[in-house]
Amino acid sequence: MLVVDDSRAHCRLMSRTLERWGYRAREAGSGREALEICRAEEISLVISDWMMPGMTGVEFCRAYRALIGERPGYFILLTAQTEREALAEGLENGADDFLSKPFNAIELRARLRAGERMLNAQRDLTVKNGELSATLGKLSEAYGAIDRDLREARKFQEGLVPERFVPLGGADISLLFRPSGHVGGDMVGYFDIRPGEKGLYAVDVSGHGVSSALMTARIASYFSDAAPERNIALGRAPDGYAMLPPDEVCRRLNALLQRDGESDLYLTMILARLVIETGEVTLCQAGHPSPLILRADGGMEFREAFGMPIGLVDDAEFSTTGIALGAGDRLLLYSDGITECPDPEGTILDEAGLTDILQGLGATGGPTYLSGLVAALERYACTDDFPDDLSAVLIERR
Repeated sequence: MLVVDDSRAHCRLMSRTLERWGYRAREAGSGREALEICRAEEISLVISDWMMPGMTGVEFCRAYRALIGERPGYFILLTAQTEREALAEGLENGADDFLSKPFNAIELRARLRAGERMLNAQRDLTVKNGELSATLGKLSEAYGAIDRDLREARKFQEGLVPERFVPLGGADISLLFRPSGHVGGDMVGYFDIRPGEKGLYAVDVSGHGVSSALMTARIASYFSDAAPERNIALGRAPDGYAMLPPDEVCRRLNALLQRDGESDLYLTMILARLVIETGEVTLCQAGHPSPLILRADGGMEFREAFGMPIGLVDDAEFSTTGIALGAGDRLLLYSDGITECPDPEGTILDEAGLTDILQGLGATGGPTYLSGLVAALERYACTDDFPDDLSAVLIERR
């Protein structure tokens, strides 16, 4: 504690009073002398006279506050002044309390106890702020590590999607895959069946985030053509492999997911077989949005084939439908992130809005066509930060 007063006798009287109460008091005869003591020692409680030559108590208080910065400190001004303007000046310059001069011992002790409570509270707050800063630093490091891991996971997930454009002679295949976050629950791809035939799939796993992304990786492994003997859509044939009926494949996949009793995830999917030369497409729609046929003459048709989501119930029903693509026709398989894209007021695009967008894309094709679709969705939503993943498979018959 520091007592500052240009009156040696008054300074000595107060110091002895404080020492009787157990305080260790330093004395200073001027504001400048007091400031030098504060520079050399950590003083947290100050009692200073207001009216002093050279540097007033208010000026010393202002300098003291600048010196200690964020450190706890309690400053009591001794004054005979009672005008509101004078007291306001003291408060504005950093004083915490006032004590009438000559001082009353009972009043002084009460104000010192109040100051000690304030200092203890400030010290506790400083400690807690330090602990909070340390915790926030650790959380920031952890978040940075998670963010790096998720970025790597996104690269891995994007690596599961094969080439985004595949020319097949009589037809072209283009893929769109755009997660709404670091990783997503959508997946699109294709696999070889035999010369002239391709298998295609569009998957949308329920939910978002890491668990859904892991499920898409699992689904992609079931339809890999790197090891056809492990592809659940293929079966042995006299000349190699043939694709099983799409509805049968969906039943097999549903059974596999139903064995995972601990998982709450399910998925919607379209699984299709394309015969390139004839343009014949055989597909199963398992809860996924209805595929859209875009005819060469400009006509559009949503082809609905009922099927339940996969992994939801044991006895899910699936069926197969056929589509014939003529020269110049297209078939678009898309996720509900496209038709359920909201505008700023929350109105979703729906199927009618999708057909309007596609009509405006004109004669473009391939990846340019899908990029145009995404650009139109950005204009509709007035943002490029979509609430759901966007994915699509575009088949174009030459």
